[in-house]
Amino acid sequence: MEETLEFADLLRLMDERSTVFRAAVAAASSLDVRVPTCPEWTLFDLVQHLGEGRRRWAAIVAAGPADAPPVVSAPVPPRDREALLAWFAASTEELLGALREAGPDRGCWTWWGPSQSPQTTGAVARHQLQQVAVHTYDAQVAVGAPRPLPDEVALDGVDEFLTTCVATTAAWPHQPAVVDYHATEGRSWRLWFSADGARTARVPASVAGEGPEVAYVSARGTAHELVMFCYGRISMDALQIDGDRRVFDQLIAWEPEV
Repeated sequence: MEETLEFADLLRLMDERSTVFRAAVAAASSLDVRVPTCPEWTLFDLVQHLGEGRRRWAAIVAAGPADAPPVVSAPVPPRDREALLAWFAASTEELLGALREAGPDRGCWTWWGPSQSPQTTGAVARHQLQQVAVHTYDAQVAVGAPRPLPDEVALDGVDEFLTTCVATTAAWPHQPAVVDYHATEGRSWRLWFSADGARTARVPASVAGEGPEVAYVSARGTAHELVMFCYGRISMDALQIDGDRRVFDQLIAWEPEV
């Protein structure tokens, strides 16, 4: 996974995105504002979800190598906005502190065992940066002030999503397929789907259309748009799609048993 962010940068950007997240929540007219990109949630629900996740992953990182995550009972977050944001800031610092203490190479439990991402604290930091980045965008949408992810976060976000959330040893239940993602910032990725599962790699943009593909489709957009498509925040219609769109429909519907 060449050109991925350094561990120190992951922690710096996680702290930065958390600050931007709190600013978006602070700007809302109410904690009861609905979050359009998470239709079942209010802003309070979003803060609670993200804050509890910080504390849960802090405990996972602190526990080290394990076959299962530790049981964590998170305190109920306060309903007062100022107190809630302080609770969230403390939750973020709890995770950052656990990651600093562990360093990037320590093993720990993760849910992505059969993926291309390692089961390490560095991979946890990488994924948790994307979690807070995407939810920061959710909060900004809720208050009517969406902003694209910073380029370094978005570019790493495409790579991180494909290696962690898509690559798997679970069999692809359709005809073998090859899918390309092209970021307008100049980076491209390829996914191969078969009975052996899914794998991904960074590739030169010039390879598009090459090889013995049974099905082929590509998506092109900014890295921010690709991340938001991966996380279901925008539809494929927001991207430039070339090839058999049905492959993306299959991928979106795919729920591999791992």
